[in-house]
Amino acid sequence: MEWFQAALDRYKQQQHHSPPRSGPSRTQPIRAVPATIVYTHTRSVQIPEPVLREQRILAGFEGGPFVDSFKILRTQVLHRVREKGWNVIGVTSPGEREGKTFTAVNLAASLAMDVTQSVLLVDANLRHPSVHEMFDLGDCQGLADYLLDDVPIEQLLVHPGIGRFVLLPGGRTVAHSAEALTSPKMVALVDEFKHRYQSRMILFDLPPILQTSDVLAFSPYLDAMLVVIEEGRTKAEDVERALALIKQSTPVLGTVVNKVGHSTTTPARMKRMI
Repeated sequence: MEWFQAALDRYKQQQHHSPPRSGPSRTQPIRAVPATIVYTHTRSVQIPEPVLREQRILAGFEGGPFVDSFKILRTQVLHRVREKGWNVIGVTSPGEREGKTFTAVNLAASLAMDVTQSVLLVDANLRHPSVHEMFDLGDCQGLADYLLDDVPIEQLLVHPGIGRFVLLPGGRTVAHSAEALTSPKMVALVDEFKHRYQSRMILFDLPPILQTSDVLAFSPYLDAMLVVIEEGRTKAEDVERALALIKQSTPVLGTVVNKVGHSTTTPARMKRMI
């Protein structure tokens, strides 16, 4: 992993020469959410345990390195976002099939099991939405239907039976996805999500940053970005390019190295970037 550490070192050196981003600097108070939430307007779906295990979703496992890794990641993320007063985080990767959706789903599940947090995961990869596939929801409406067809947001949210976890699927494929993600309606939705519940973390599963303009277009509306890379697959130069692009508008919360040691289920701990 020497190549990856070198890329991070170069990124950090660039950060030292950049002006600080304005925003909260003191640790925010932790607000507990109810131990049990009854979802009256949100559709609840009980995902069978075999589906959770097949899709490698945290809630399907009692323990082990897989579960421990995401609990560590959860702790690292919570420390950083509470210190900064953030609650809107994007998850991206340099390229395809590097584990970003897998990481976003499992980070959301882990956060939802924390008694101080509720979580909303939004599938914002409108060209290739896939979060619904991980939960075996079949064809379903989602964010695209809200943005383009005015379907009420409360009809689109799904509680998959995991802790305080709610997801907003992507819905149908959108060709002009960057324009949809930066539309006034989307900007207003992000603002509503951000300020409505102070105990809620909002995660956006985004497309790969080096393959579309969507991430750069949408990143100003995020508090920070989490970057997922795959050991043995992601190229060092792609990591550097991705970090340099994100740096233009959004802090990098950290990076997650997926499939460390050739494991298909265990991510590394988040490497702190800020």
